[in-house]
Amino acid sequence: MHEAAIKSIDYSMVNPFAIRQENFPDEITFYGPGLKPHKTSEFTGSLKEFVSISVTGNNCALNCEHCNTKMLDNMLDLPAFKGRLFDMAKSLQENGTKGILVSGGSNIRNQVPLLPHIDDMKRIRNELGMVIRVHPGLPDEQTCQALAEVDLDGVMLDIIGDQETITDVYHLDATPADYETVLERLNRHGIPAIPHIILGHYFGKMNGEWAALNMIKKYPLKALVLVILLPLTGTGMEGVSPPSVNDIGGFFETVRLALPKIPILLGCARPLGSMKIEIDQMAVNAGLNGIAFPSEGIVSYAGDKGLKPAFINACCGVTW
Repeated sequence: MHEAAIKSIDYSMVNPFAIRQENFPDEITFYGPGLKPHKTSEFTGSLKEFVSISVTGNNCALNCEHCNTKMLDNMLDLPAFKGRLFDMAKSLQENGTKGILVSGGSNIRNQVPLLPHIDDMKRIRNELGMVIRVHPGLPDEQTCQALAEVDLDGVMLDIIGDQETITDVYHLDATPADYETVLERLNRHGIPAIPHIILGHYFGKMNGEWAALNMIKKYPLKALVLVILLPLTGTGMEGVSPPSVNDIGGFFETVRLALPKIPILLGCARPLGSMKIEIDQMAVNAGLNGIAFPSEGIVSYAGDKGLKPAFINACCGVTW
């Protein structure tokens, strides 16, 4: 389905929630990834079951406009730990951790330096039995080949379909084709892919989201995660308005129609307050399969549509 065709779908003729009902059980999963405290009257997240680790501390060569290293602040700092990744994971497990996200800042090629930690990740899987997710940026062939030997739960990566976003937001010398190459590489090495699409990534405008979707739908996925620009203080996006609720909801429906059999999840990042509640409701209405950091009342809202809740204290799509 081409981008123009996707944008012109008449949703009066399509019921995305019915598509969900045709392809999935009447269940919805709510996730507490552990990046920050989260509590509503319906769900209290845990900060210890699933833990995010930055292998670079708060250092990143890109200083992207939407992040400026702020997203690294909530991760455990491996360099400051003064030990190997295996030692940190073992210490975490002794305190109740069941899974980890191995992430960090990127070099100028948008690659997180994971290769020095491959042997530790193998030990974590084989000796500790912990779930491992990684966020590698744009991993090269050598990194993918090494990651294929770890028995990962999945690789999470942003897929960017717009050249202006790559250049102006990421400050990166790359093209959309480089992102599709990574999807092909992961597929060829048998690594479960969990791509993310960021709505409003170009300073609140939706520029390349449909192109990203067209790339993603060519490859087998473990899940697709949708997130929405959350303007952060101290970044180049501070003060930027995110896309409208109607544009967000329409894209949710587009994705459900384009990927009727793939789990689609609403990830951590999205605007807060009353807009978050509206977005979460639209996610349920559009037939998404799960929501991270659910807003107040959304569990009941999903229940009113016949969906039974499950709760996982981990990143989107993780199961213990």
